[in-house]
This record gives sequence, structure tokens and C-alpha cells, in this order.
Amino acid sequence: MPLDYLKRILNARVYDVAIETSLAQAPALSARLHNQVLIKREDEQPVFSFKLRGAYNKMAHLSVEQRARGVIAASSGNHAQGVALAAQKLGCRATIVMPETTPSIKVNAVKARGAQVVLFGESYSDAYRHALELSQAEDLAFVHPYDDPDVIAGQGTIGMEILRQHSGDIEAIYVAVGGGGLIAGIGAYVKAVRPEIKIIAVQASDSDAMIRSLDAGMRVELASVGLFADGVAVKQVGSETFRVAQQVVDETITVNTDEICAAIKDAYVDCRCVLEPAGAISIAGLKKHASAKGWQGKTLIAVACGANMNFDRLRFVTERAVLGESREAIYSVSIPEEPGSFLKFCELVGQRAVTEFNYRYAAGPEAHIFVGVEVNSRLEAAELASEFQRNGLPTDDLSDDETAKLHIRHLVGGNAVGVEGERIFRFDFPERPGALVDFLRTMNHGWNITLFHYRNHGSDVGRVLAGIQAPQEEQAALDAFLRKLSERQYGWVEETENVAYRKFLGRG
Repeated sequence: MPLDYLKRILNARVYDVAIETSLAQAPALSARLHNQVLIKREDEQPVFSFKLRGAYNKMAHLSVEQRARGVIAASSGNHAQGVALAAQKLGCRATIVMPETTPSIKVNAVKARGAQVVLFGESYSDAYRHALELSQAEDLAFVHPYDDPDVIAGQGTIGMEILRQHSGDIEAIYVAVGGGGLIAGIGAYVKAVRPEIKIIAVQASDSDAMIRSLDAGMRVELASVGLFADGVAVKQVGSETFRVAQQVVDETITVNTDEICAAIKDAYVDCRCVLEPAGAISIAGLKKHASAKGWQGKTLIAVACGANMNFDRLRFVTERAVLGESREAIYSVSIPEEPGSFLKFCELVGQRAVTEFNYRYAAGPEAHIFVGVEVNSRLEAAELASEFQRNGLPTDDLSDDETAKLHIRHLVGGNAVGVEGERIFRFDFPERPGALVDFLRTMNHGWNITLFHYRNHGSDVGRVLAGIQAPQEEQAALDAFLRKLSERQYGWVEETENVAYRKFLGRG
């Protein structure tokens, strides 16, 4: 046991800049998991991340002469901001080497705290090597993001706060792992004071260097890492963090992108905070691990380590969160290419909320529908697929198909043949369960639906793009149908002459 860390953590200097963050209740998640779930809110820090603790503690323990010469670090994210703020507080010069691919919002955030930014290379590894070179050439103190005893001790103050804030029983603490500084620090303190508490390492399934290293008994370097949870995307853990982790980590678990997105949603529901992917990994791991163990009535703590979320990622997160919590299933369903079969399919879906509907007429005996349906579990998803099959509708469950989720759902369509006389409409209607079926029941069953696109965007208005093919002699009846829809608060606009439709979805 690395007992030397207990003294280091107790004497760590972090509170000149960091705050003692709250240990928040997660009532909705607790009720769903049948355990008491608490979230350590490191997103409350001035830089919205725990990284400030370790960076400041390292820099505060430098000699006056070292600080006078200045410090240097390599980072494209939270560590950069932590070093910049620490330097600002200590009145020393800071240079941050960032990859040339770093978004300008992050570069500007570091500059705003008074640090000098050097852009170099295409990856963190390039920036890291260049920072070491500058450190040697200019005699600057290098502030490592994780593999340094003072950095580890600074992060360990989180463990100290957790045990002070909750003196009762704790079954497990879940910690996100990138380079390993956070789990080494928390684990060192907790195991020295409350060794019965389990320390669970959580990693993204495509960035699991620590887990592979622990399994192998030696540090393993990954050939590549996933970048969705960029805050923990580390190819190789530190030598010191690995040494400590071998002694303090009880169990490990990996989570995928959908599970991380679901955890971001959980944190928002319970705490009204928007965590970055790396910040929510611990919550995803807690959910998955506790369910696998069948635990009930336990106190479980997840360390939410950061909230520097890129705004443009939120669309992706909301798309994938429902899949990550097994609340949406997506299918490819084949139906006979004949009038009335579309309505039959919708009636099988019943009152379940439809999250997405993509269909385009294609010449041939079968039509293929890409559909998303709200479900309560994977079991219900499988039962619904079986129900489609029993009714003669061949079905494939695509809920775990990355190509379908990332690309195919946005590409369903194309130029069609055999759709002469097709008219295209945009429809708006109140978003409620069963609204789609009501819409179809209102329509004359003899008309051919040649195109249908719907996606639930979480608003109170549902939006559909639909193609309707009616014989010339029934155009007056179609117009009457449209007037009837208006009376029922279904707004509509005809888009048959829309240039985008004509180029990408019209007659081939």
C-alpha cells in the first residue's frame, strides 16, 4: 500500500484555487438502480474539471526559483486550463503546448488565463514530445497531467473530501481512468483510511489502457484510442499511476459510447449539469457494474470529473442516450409494397412512441422501413421484433449496428422510379403517442405513401415529410383530406416543387 501518499494528500495545497465540491444525491438514478447513488461534482471547479487540483499542488511545491523560470505543460483540454489558472494564481509564466488540431475555443480559454500557447503537431503525443524538448531547452518545470506524485496527491484530495462528506457505509467508488492520476490519488487515500471500500476503475471500451495493463501485469500501450471521451483517451498509463493502481484498484469495467451518452443524460436529469463524455464515464460504469452485481440498498459514488463539453456534441449525445439506456430500439422492417401495409405496420407498433421513421418507395414486391421505437428494455425490443415477424414482416434489430446508427439512418431515401404524380408535403402535428397512427387512419387507404420521414426531436411538435401518390381523378379527394387535417390541427405545406426534394428524392 502506498502509505506515503496519505501524508502527501493531507498536506496537499489545492484550496488556494480549488473548492470542496459537493457530493450530490442522484434521486432518479438511485430509484432506478435501487441503491443510493451519490455524485462527486468536480464539474463545479473554476475550470469545470478536477485537473486544477493536481496542477496547482505540483506548482505550489516547486521552489521559488523554479516558479520564477516558469512552467510548461502539454494538453489540449482540462489540464491546460488547470495549469493556466494555477500559474495565474501563483504569478508565474506558463507555456502550454497544444496540438494544432485543438479547437479555437479551448485555445482561447487557455490564453484568457494568461498562458502562452504553442501549437505543435497533430496529436497529444506530438505536443507532449515538443513540450519536453522546450522544458529542457528553456529550463522550464514540466507539469505532467497525471504521472507525478504531487499531481496524484492533489487529485487524492477528492477521496479525502468524499470520506469527510459521507461517513456512513460506502460499497464502491467509481473513477474514470485515462492516464491514471485521478484513480491513483483517490484510491491511495481511501485504501489508507477505509480499505473496505471498493475502488472501481471505469474506462471507455476503445481507450482501456489501464484495464489491459492491470490484466497483463505490465504497462500496455494501445495502438490507437477512441476520441469521443477525449479527456481519457490515453494510449499508455503512467508508470507511477500504474504502480499505485495495482495496489488500490479492486475491479474494472468498460463502457461504450451509447452508455456514456445515457450517463450524461442521467447527470442532467438528477443534477442539471451537462458533463463531458469523460466526466460521465464513472456514472456509466456505476450503472453497468451495479446492475451486473445485482446490488440493492448499497451506497455507490461516482466521481463526475469534468464538464468541458463541446456544444456541437450535444446533438450526438441526445441521439445515442436512449439507445445507451435501452430505451430505444431501431429496426429494419420489410413490408409488402402495397397500399395499406404501412398502416398495418403502425398498428402493430401501437401506442409505443415512435422516435424515427424513414421510408422511400422502391419498385419491387417489398418496401424497407427504418424505424426507431421507444421501449423499456432490450427484452421488450426483442419481443416487438418477434411480433413483427409473427405478422409476416421480416425484421432486423439494428440497435447495436454502428453503421446503421451513425450513417444509414440519415441516408434512407434516394431517387425513386414509379412515383409519377407523387406530391410531397411537410406536416406538423402535436407530439404525442399514437399521433402517427391517427394521421394514417385519416388517410384514404387506397393512396400510396411513397415517402415518409419522421424523427422525434424532443419538442412538442412532430414533423413529417411525406410523399402521397393519388390517381388524377382523386386529387380533389386528396385536397379535401388536407383540409380535414388542418381542421384537426395538423399543419401542412406542399413541397412538391422544392429544389432539394427534386434533386435528391424525386423521380430518378
